[in-house]
Amino acid sequence: MIRLIDNGATDQLAESLPEGLTVPEYEVMRLLDLRGDGQAPAAIAQALHINTDELIDTLHRMVTSGFANVDPGLRESADNRVWITPAGRDVYAQAIAAVRPKMDKLREAFTLEEFRDAYPFLKALQTWFAERDWV
Repeated sequence: MIRLIDNGATDQLAESLPEGLTVPEYEVMRLLDLRGDGQAPAAIAQALHINTDELIDTLHRMVTSGFANVDPGLRESADNRVWITPAGRDVYAQAIAAVRPKMDKLREAFTLEEFRDAYPFLKALQTWFAERDWV
């Protein structure tokens, strides 16, 4: 059931994104919007629960598209930092505007209490999997 929900949400997100922006790119931009520019790729990969190779591929596409810059580290690649470009900020703003109506519909379909009631179970389930290296 969780996989079906995740797939449905991802499909809806992908349908809403501006042309040329992928879901993984959107997720990187969203994380940088929340945490601030200048995050290390390793920290981004960890936060998004993806491996470093997946993130490197995503960052390469973002740089090629003009959505991000990866500043080289002073000592080694572990010191690299990721920054969203003005073009990336523009496409992210378009994505947020396109996704917002779907998020509003989701919020209207369920009460705050229903979301709050579901959270403890979902958090416990995530913890259970994490303790067993399943996640």
